[in-house]
Amino acid sequence: MYMWLTALAGLAILSLSYIKTYFGPYFRADCAYMWRSIKLAIRITKYKKCKPFYSLLDHFLDGAKRHPDKVFVHFEGRQCTYEEVDKQSAKVARALQAEAKLQEGDVVAIFLPNNPSYMWTFLGLAKLGCPAALLNTNIRSKSLLHCFSCCGAKVLITSPELLSAVEEVLPTLKEQDISVFILADSCSVPGIHPLSEKIKKASDEPLSKELRANVTIRSTALYIYTSGTTGLPKAAVVTHERVWAACLFQAAVGVTTDDIFYINLPLYHSAGFLIGMAGSIERGNTMVLKKKFSASQFWDDCRKYNVTVMQYIGETLRYLCNSPKKDTDKQHKVRLAMGNGVRTDIWTEFLNRFGDIQMRELYGATEGNIGFINYTNKIGAVGRINPLHKFFFPHTLIKFDVEKEEPIRNSEGLCVKAARGEIGLLVGKVTKRSPFVGYAANKTQTEKKRLRDVMKKGDLYFNTGDLMLIDSENFVYFMDRVGDTFRWKGENVATSEVGDILTTANSILEANVYGVKVEGHEGRIGMAAVTLKEGEDFDCADAYKQVVNYLPAYARPRFIRIQPCLEVTGTFKMKKVKLVEEGFNPANISDPLYFLDTDKKTYVPLTEKIYNAIMSREIKL
Repeated sequence: MYMWLTALAGLAILSLSYIKTYFGPYFRADCAYMWRSIKLAIRITKYKKCKPFYSLLDHFLDGAKRHPDKVFVHFEGRQCTYEEVDKQSAKVARALQAEAKLQEGDVVAIFLPNNPSYMWTFLGLAKLGCPAALLNTNIRSKSLLHCFSCCGAKVLITSPELLSAVEEVLPTLKEQDISVFILADSCSVPGIHPLSEKIKKASDEPLSKELRANVTIRSTALYIYTSGTTGLPKAAVVTHERVWAACLFQAAVGVTTDDIFYINLPLYHSAGFLIGMAGSIERGNTMVLKKKFSASQFWDDCRKYNVTVMQYIGETLRYLCNSPKKDTDKQHKVRLAMGNGVRTDIWTEFLNRFGDIQMRELYGATEGNIGFINYTNKIGAVGRINPLHKFFFPHTLIKFDVEKEEPIRNSEGLCVKAARGEIGLLVGKVTKRSPFVGYAANKTQTEKKRLRDVMKKGDLYFNTGDLMLIDSENFVYFMDRVGDTFRWKGENVATSEVGDILTTANSILEANVYGVKVEGHEGRIGMAAVTLKEGEDFDCADAYKQVVNYLPAYARPRFIRIQPCLEVTGTFKMKKVKLVEEGFNPANISDPLYFLDTDKKTYVPLTEKIYNAIMSREIKL
């Protein structure tokens, strides 16, 4: 007996020693997070086995029955209750069923700004069993048509604010027999059908579940667009299983049904839609929706609506920190902020200025199979690894050759694991629990994100395209992006798309697009090294016209570098590393440099005076 007690005591001491070594001072935070994760995993497992399938829509309908009079969303001075949103979504579903002849499985593209109508349009489509494609409201022309066609949508729903963008592509939509509806009482454009009056007259009675009887947890719920190495946005396939996983982020970080959740990010993004709106539906809380982010209105909104949880990207926190200081900066009820991409210095400044707010930095990609949450307030980290997380989402960091833009492999052809504290490429193992579905109608790009023979022959991993670091305390840090994509103003910019637009300018022969860092700003701003056609001078006005007409503001290259020839690799890939390192300082670069001047509406020579004004933030980017 004594020997058994001694053995158990020894095991207890070893266990405590292991716990202390592995978890360190974050033991309580790790346990609380893992306990919540276990409960959420049990819920998802339950939903997977439910027959009929229990979707987020069903969860919303249950919430509308439990608390019909609870405010679902505040928007520009008006509010809508759960019951009102339920009834309005039923009216939308019936109107679309009658006018567009929608049936279960038909894909509908939503091209709308942030508005409660976005929410009940999605819910109405869900009641019909129709997947929604969430179109980025900044895209135009070729990109808009591409996004629309790759998801196989036969119906487009838009609003008066975006009418001109739809008119531009309307002839092509007509050729493809696409039905276009606008949320307005009337429309003078032939081929665009007003829907508002039809919605008003439709019944708000509940729709039969039989209309979506074939929807399962593996069915496609959404298409959310992400820019990547292809040059055109890719439609990430988001299944109902993925919707559940993403919307549980709020629950995982401790958001409750009593919270007021502030959404100022676009609903066409996974952050605004899945983590924000869908997460609030799962929690059954109240949302405050903004058409777009406003630093000057942010804290007034928080005080007006008693906001307790806010959503951010790095840029929005920087804007808040750069806004004029007020005596009321700490007078609010915000207790928790969740988002991604905030710099360490901005994180610290934000907390010092606006009070003791619990920060929950997230990492993940719309199409990816691996994500992290920093649930400890550790400044600078995008996440934390614990044994449970590693079990559900197996992943590793592998050594990566930045020059060749490919993983380093050993003599056996396998990838080499990065050491603790060493920067490596994050890859997530593709399993039944952590699948990678891929992109709609794009097998080539889906295959590019798959990495085989990583740790052993025959295995399969998802390539995030992100360089990360895991420190000795199991915290995860984002270091950089690889490949042909950079991030600016919270948006991914695909370099090949920008390059294609630049080469349509009269004077430009070739373009090598990349992102460069600017001190005091998040991400990288667009820059392009270009060669000119023989005998041509750089046509500043024409280049400006092309990028402004065909690219959203965040994707426009603000700097142009004229070179006699572009440096390429042995396989004719354009070299970017040296260009990125050299940046845009005219004192260090002999090549002619130009700056996109939004006031003069042209590209102007980049002088040291302009460069200094940019660095001192007299010129805003």
